[in-house]
Amino acid sequence: MPDQYVLEMRGITKRYGNNAVLRDVSLRVRPGEIHALLGENGAGKSTLMNLLFGMPVIHSTGGFEGEVLLDGQPTHISSPMKAMELGIGMVHQEFMLIPGFTVTENIKLNREITRPNLVSRLLGGELETLDTKAMRQDAQAALDSVGMRLDPDAKVAGLPVGYMQFIEIAREIDKKGVRLLVFDEPTAVLTESEAEQLIQVMRSIARQNIAVIFITHRLDEVMQAADTVTVLRDGSLVGEKPIRQTSVADMAAMMIGRGSGALAGRQARAACEGAPALSLTDFHVEMPGEEVKGISLEVCQGEILGIGGLAGQGKIGLPNGVMGLYPAFGQATLFGEPLPLNNAAQALRRGLAFVSEDRRGVGLLMDQSIEDNIAFTAMQVKGDFLGSTLGMRFQDRKAIRAFAQEMISRLDIRCTSPAQSVGTLSGGNQQKVCVARALALDPKLLFVSEPTRGIDIGAKQIVLESLARLNREEGLTIVMVSSELNELRSICDRIAIITEGKVADILLPGSPDVDFGLAMSGLSAREEAQA
Repeated sequence: MPDQYVLEMRGITKRYGNNAVLRDVSLRVRPGEIHALLGENGAGKSTLMNLLFGMPVIHSTGGFEGEVLLDGQPTHISSPMKAMELGIGMVHQEFMLIPGFTVTENIKLNREITRPNLVSRLLGGELETLDTKAMRQDAQAALDSVGMRLDPDAKVAGLPVGYMQFIEIAREIDKKGVRLLVFDEPTAVLTESEAEQLIQVMRSIARQNIAVIFITHRLDEVMQAADTVTVLRDGSLVGEKPIRQTSVADMAAMMIGRGSGALAGRQARAACEGAPALSLTDFHVEMPGEEVKGISLEVCQGEILGIGGLAGQGKIGLPNGVMGLYPAFGQATLFGEPLPLNNAAQALRRGLAFVSEDRRGVGLLMDQSIEDNIAFTAMQVKGDFLGSTLGMRFQDRKAIRAFAQEMISRLDIRCTSPAQSVGTLSGGNQQKVCVARALALDPKLLFVSEPTRGIDIGAKQIVLESLARLNREEGLTIVMVSSELNELRSICDRIAIITEGKVADILLPGSPDVDFGLAMSGLSAREEAQA
C-alpha cells in the first residue's frame, strides 16, 4: 500500500543546464525506519536531500522532474520552512549553530516560548517576555534524549565539535510533529564512542515511529544501525536492499561498480623500484576540513600515484601540507634529502611543483595573459625569464613568448595567441595553463589536485592524457589527487585511499571495486576478510 511509506520520491531527475545530476532516482522510507543513503562524492545524495528539504538552489535552477509524496500524498516542498512545517528535519554536515548564543537559545531558535506581561497585554503579543525557564526545561529534555550532560546556559562558542553535533540533533528532536529526520554525515566529526552514542540516539528516535535517513560513508555503521540501504552512483539509483540481505563488501561494490577503465598501454606497478621520490613519515597537516592525521607514504620515482577518498577526509590536505601552504609537521624526504616543511619557496626550489584544486583563487592571474601566467612562478622563485642590463633586471619577453608557445603546443592549449587573457579561456584550457605554469619550474615531482574539477568531459580526457604523456615520455613523477576514482584508475600506477586523515589502503588500478569501496569506508579488504 502506498501509505506504508512516510516518504516516497519517485522518478526524480534534476538538471543543472544540460548536466543531469539525478536521473530517474526513487527513494522509499517507512515510519520508524533507519534508511541509509550511500554513494561516492558526486553520486547525487546531497542534491536529492536539498530537493527534499526545498532548498532554494533547487527551485532557482529550474526545479526538478518527478514527484515527492508524504504519507502517500503528493507534496510540493517550496522551501526549508515548508519542509519543517511538514515535519521534515535535517541535521546538516555543516553546523547551523550561532556561536554567540547559549545551548538553549540555539535549540529553541525561532520556536521561543513567551509569556504575557503588562506591556504585551496593552500593546500586543509581540512584546511578550521570553520564558527562559520553560525554554531551558525543553532544552534540557532534548539534551537528555541524546545523552548529553551539558549546561543549557553554556555558550556554544568553544564547545567541542562532537558536542555541537549533538546540540544540532537535540534542536531537531525538540521540534513538534517531526516525522522524518535526515542525518547528513553525522558521525564524521565524532569520536568512536560518540558515534556509538549517536547510533543509539537514532535508534531511540526510530522507536518513536520517526523515520531516519542516514547519510554516511562508514559502511560498518550502516550495518550496525540501518534497516534498509539505498545506493546512488553517478546520479542514478543502483538499488535498494534490506540490510539483512547485504554486506559491507556488497555495498562497497554497489557504490563503486565501474571497473578500472585504464588507459591503453598503462602498466601498473606493485611496488617502488629503487629509492622513493618522496617519503612521508607520521605526516600531519592542519588544513581546516582536510586534516591529515599521521600519514606514512612513499611515492616511487617515475610513477603516477593517485590520492583518492571522500570529501573532507584529508586527501586535499596532503599536497597543500607538503607544499607549505598549511601548517604541517612530521618527516618528509625528497629524493633522499630532508625536505623542510612550512616553507613554500623552499619546496618549489627543491623541485616540487603544485597545480592547486583552486585554479581561480590560487593557480591563475585571471586578467593576465597566458604567457605571463605560465612564466610568473618561475620568475618569482627561480629568477627564470629575466635578463639584466647595467645591473638592472627586466623580463625577457622573447624567452617568455617562446616558452609559452612551446607549452601551448605541448599541452594543446586552445587559444588565439600567448597574449590572450587567461580569463577568456575555457575551464579545460585554464587548467592546462596551470599545468604549464608548474612545468615552467622544471619540477622533479608534480602535485596535481582535482585537475578535472569543473571542466567538460572532452577537456577532462585531454588533461588526463597530458599528465599521462608527461609521465610516460618525460619520466615526471606525479602525485594526482582526485575525487573521481575512475580518473585515478585510468592513469595511475597505484592509488592511496585517504580516510579520516590516514591511509586506509594502497590499491592497484585494477583492484576489485569492492576493495576501493571498503577503503573509502575506512576498512581494507584484509580487515573485511578477517571480520
